[in-house]
Amino acid sequence: DKSDIEQNDKIHLEFALAKDYEDRKQFDTAFSYYQNGNALKNQSSHYSQAKMTEQVAAQKAVFNADFFSTHQDVGDQTTAPIFIVGLPRAGSTLLEQILASHSQVDGTMELHNVMGLAARLSGSKNGYPNVVNDMDNEYFARFGKQFIEDTRCYRQGAAFFIDKMPNNFTHIGLIKAMLPNAKIIDARRDPIACCFSGYKQLFAEGQEFSYDLDNLVHYYQSYQSLMTHWDEVLPSFVLKVQHEDVIDDLETQVRRILDFCQLPFESSCLHFYKTKRTIKTPSSEQVRQPINSSAREQWKKFEAHLTPLTNAFSAN
Repeated sequence: DKSDIEQNDKIHLEFALAKDYEDRKQFDTAFSYYQNGNALKNQSSHYSQAKMTEQVAAQKAVFNADFFSTHQDVGDQTTAPIFIVGLPRAGSTLLEQILASHSQVDGTMELHNVMGLAARLSGSKNGYPNVVNDMDNEYFARFGKQFIEDTRCYRQGAAFFIDKMPNNFTHIGLIKAMLPNAKIIDARRDPIACCFSGYKQLFAEGQEFSYDLDNLVHYYQSYQSLMTHWDEVLPSFVLKVQHEDVIDDLETQVRRILDFCQLPFESSCLHFYKTKRTIKTPSSEQVRQPINSSAREQWKKFEAHLTPLTNAFSAN
């Protein structure tokens, strides 16, 4: 459809102009182009705040403390998977690159397997996540085994491998049930910096919440609230890694991450930017360079335009 193509070209142009004006330090002009590009893209976005709120509430209701006390160790016992979750642009590609620089860890990509399973379970009579309450325990072991089988093609044979699909934060309850010995790392970044970085990014697909500042606030707060729930019902199952801490003191955070994953320290993880591998996310260039903090205060140049973000998160 010709009008779709024109619309898409226009969106790409708006984002490109925004970046160009930002590079020239004309921040107000840059923002007006970011705003146009996002508004156009948002017309075809299907993000619904009500639906997200409902999803989060359902996860909390189903995957509660009782569920986990009656479903201990029912899944596949493998220790191989390390999940990195969080919001896009929160520093997850950096954490993946650090871990993938370890001799015992394979980096893969953003794998769709867990979300695919959730989508299949949604088709059942009671829908997902409610359906898990009707399942026999052996299903969870089967799901876990299937996950390991289906992701083998992305691995090179190391003992551990990473799945860095950020959106898996919604499915931590399901992951715990099917892979009780998996490791989960939550990549956190200052909410305003994270949300604005998402707003500036034209994603290849998905992340439909990112094209509107109010939706970004809503999605981020939903994520925070669900992660708090997982910490309450699954204490110490998830390691939170703050992006700013990684920038300030790389070695301490690398050692913390490796300890959590029960991996011995290797200095290659500190020299992650030398590790050669294919990276398909918007951060691919950044993680090929040593740590720098240049992106940290970027949003402040646009602060006048970011009232929804500053109102929601300044107290943080």
